[in-house]
Amino acid sequence: MADARYCDDWIESYMQLTENSEPPKLFRLWSAISVVASVLKRKCRIDWGSITFYPNMYIVLVAPSGRARKGTAMAPALDFLVDSNIKLAAEAITREALIRLLAEVSDNDTHPETGEVDLHSSLTIFSPELTVFLGYQNQQLLSDLTDWYDCRNKWIYRTKSMGTDEIIGVWVNLFGATTPDLIQTAMPLDAIGGGLTSRMIFVYEQNKGKIVPAPFYTQDELKLREHLLYDLNHIHMLKGTFRFTRAFVDAWTEWYIKQEGDPPFTDNRFAGYVERRPTHVMKLCMILNASRCSKMVIDTCDLDKAIDVLLQTEKKMPLAFGGVGKSKMADIINKISAEVAFNPGIKLETLYKRFIHDADKWTMNKALETLEAARVIDVVDGGERGMVVEMIDPNSPYVQNLNTVEED
Repeated sequence: MADARYCDDWIESYMQLTENSEPPKLFRLWSAISVVASVLKRKCRIDWGSITFYPNMYIVLVAPSGRARKGTAMAPALDFLVDSNIKLAAEAITREALIRLLAEVSDNDTHPETGEVDLHSSLTIFSPELTVFLGYQNQQLLSDLTDWYDCRNKWIYRTKSMGTDEIIGVWVNLFGATTPDLIQTAMPLDAIGGGLTSRMIFVYEQNKGKIVPAPFYTQDELKLREHLLYDLNHIHMLKGTFRFTRAFVDAWTEWYIKQEGDPPFTDNRFAGYVERRPTHVMKLCMILNASRCSKMVIDTCDLDKAIDVLLQTEKKMPLAFGGVGKSKMADIINKISAEVAFNPGIKLETLYKRFIHDADKWTMNKALETLEAARVIDVVDGGERGMVVEMIDPNSPYVQNLNTVEED
């Protein structure tokens, strides 16, 4: 298919369009990625030996309430999806209604090379308040979403009174937002680290990117948006199997072997994610390739960019689960770590006052002792200031998160 696009790269042009807004760069980037994934649907894929990859992703923006403009980041993405007539699931919907909707969006596309008719049910879940969508520890819905991520050729739904229904060619793409506190309430502890969460990309930010008091589109930006919508419809027409260059296969092989022995996390809450990390990269390669051209031939530049995007995101990803753990002190340990990272040399007395409503003296002492023993913090004599607390772990995701303000 010949390219007839205005923009050299859809995602990069989307970033340009949303530059004059407050959400941090990563939030805007993953919003763009989700939009491209939504229009590719199940009609595009990679055949990798006996494995088939589809370009659906489960992307979740995570930030403390009111801090990083999650909703503002998602709003332009929603506008593009609506204008492109992408089927979306409602914010609040029952499991039964969601399954019914998934069955109703059944569509078919003819494979451009084989001539075979591909049946598929492609749906995007767009949820600015993900915990509203998931409900409180809704095990059945969490299980369904886990099944749908893998894009089964046939998904069977059994009911007590209505018998058995089959959905052919399941494809679900998810784009949501939540807070670290709500992750703890919406998901059972045993779901963290495996199952659904291992299939999700948690994009964490602590603060907004910059202050923009007048986020109005200029005439040039309005024109750019028209071009982006035109190009998105062009991407929407893509269908068939992505191919790949020999150089891509060689680079992928080298990276795959290397990352097996050098995982980004040692935290067992990310054990499942680490196992599925190559899947996330392969999906990103399809999306990034479709963003820049219509040839559907993946090359090393797509792999390099996919790895880079994931590495940027992984630096802060552990903060999404900061307060999650089997220990009863997990939440206060997370809060202390964040406070010390953002306020180096904070007085011990001030730290106690900051969390006077969250923990008693015994709990605070135990949490501090635990962090000291793990060599995350150090409590030292600050002279006239009294005892102060320093962050001593340079690899802490809290330290990585300090540099969140973008330059104009």
